[in-house]
Amino acid sequence: MGQPKTILLVDDHNLFREGLKMIIRRDSGFVVVAEAKDADEGLLAALRVKPDLALLDISLPGRGGIDLARELHVKLPALRIIMVSMFSRPELVTEAVEAGASGYVNKGSTPETLLHGIRAVADGQFYLDGAVSQELVTILGDKGAGRGETNSEYGRLSPREQEVLRMIAEGIPSRTIAERLFISAKTVENHRANILRKLGLKTTVDLVKYAARIGLIDVETWKG
Repeated sequence: MGQPKTILLVDDHNLFREGLKMIIRRDSGFVVVAEAKDADEGLLAALRVKPDLALLDISLPGRGGIDLARELHVKLPALRIIMVSMFSRPELVTEAVEAGASGYVNKGSTPETLLHGIRAVADGQFYLDGAVSQELVTILGDKGAGRGETNSEYGRLSPREQEVLRMIAEGIPSRTIAERLFISAKTVENHRANILRKLGLKTTVDLVKYAARIGLIDVETWKG
């Protein structure tokens, strides 16, 4: 078994940080190596310990967690970032992802959801917990509903790429996609890169927006 992944916690509530540490201790694959109560402390701690992952509260005193995520993404591009927040408004989720976050978990979610999100992001995946993703995709679907939108670029995708696009947009992890399609996880990531390039998109959130807009995904069965 390899060394545990290291985690930085940035939240201004001491009790919440203690709760996070108790949850993270349930998985021996992770260890909290630093804590901070605001963005400035979080930045200094991250540069000092260079953790594998950072869990950031979106509502930090002073400049918020999204600003911190944006700076960390530039200065420590290998760092995997998860936003943890009481708020799951789609515009916040989108802004956080565009700032460099690879995951977004609502503070009201279960400990198991948090650990699942940490494991997924540590494994190189993108993660939205169910409460967040359902709201996000429902709203995106409502915006595109009834418009009958199509995109000629979709027809440029191969049948396999179209299949992978739908599964990614439904929130299915890359490893699971690989198992279902009997291909390697690396091949899934190659398909993802090709899909983004052919559609002129940049992020997984862009893919979700696109899939919802053209009616490719069923927002009623989205699981995140």
